[in-house]
Amino acid sequence: MRRVPLMRHLSRFVAESDLDGLDPMSEMEDEMLWGTTEDREDNSRLSCQLKITDDTDLHVTTPETQV
Repeated sequence: MRRVPLMRHLSRFVAESDLDGLDPMSEMEDEMLWGTTEDREDNSRLSCQLKITDDTDLHVTTPETQV
């Protein structure tokens, strides 16, 4: 497993099993995800919008391309 720091306005694909533990997506985040280089998926999120704590167990993958 590759560990990647969550920073900047990068899109991530959150594991389906972890989506319920996150705050709902804002309208602004939803709009920003349509401008990413990879096709948007139902589990796409911006890493800068993911509020995590030391107790958060979050599994994400990164798209092949980021701008």
